[in-house]
Amino acid sequence: MRAADPVAVDVRSRAEAAVDWADLSAGIRGCVACPDLVQKRTQVVVGDAPPGARLLLMGEAPGATEDETGRSFVGRSGQLLDRLLADVGLPRAQVAVLNTAKCRPPGNRPPTTTESRRCRGWTDRQLDLLAPAVVVPLGLSATRWFLGPTTLAAVRGRVHQVGDRTVLPTYHPSAALRWGPGGEPERLLREDLAHAVQLVAS
Repeated sequence: MRAADPVAVDVRSRAEAAVDWADLSAGIRGCVACPDLVQKRTQVVVGDAPPGARLLLMGEAPGATEDETGRSFVGRSGQLLDRLLADVGLPRAQVAVLNTAKCRPPGNRPPTTTESRRCRGWTDRQLDLLAPAVVVPLGLSATRWFLGPTTLAAVRGRVHQVGDRTVLPTYHPSAALRWGPGGEPERLLREDLAHAVQLVAS
């Protein structure tokens, strides 16, 4: 049995002690749990949490534009996501948007297992405070954060109960960009967002 990572334990303890979103956000912005990320990041990307948001979209980690601006999903993927949300009748301003990791990994590599473990306490507490009706993981990494080892094909577009959370996995907008506007990922992403809106309204 692997010993607990004391840094991850400390992060979780500090996250659970946060009394509200502002307190938690201050803790996240001051986090130094992952030295490689701390050294190379420009900003910590806490995420967007509009008051009363009932739908939450979850990505993997910030990219270059997000690292520069301090906001989630504001690059090309974010622009597509905004358009698709508008298509299904839910403006981005009404949607919470987070990443499982809050700092950009160098070269946009995936977060390491250690980085993901150390950041998880922050994200768990964000979910607790926001209490969204529906969570939509965008892409395989975010989906595995909730569901564990799986493939996107096996779980996409279906509702999963993860504890008390309703989780609806779908494609990441970057996959839709790679395939283009006539590709299946964009079509299915739009369908899944429409499904999420229906779930939120029910």
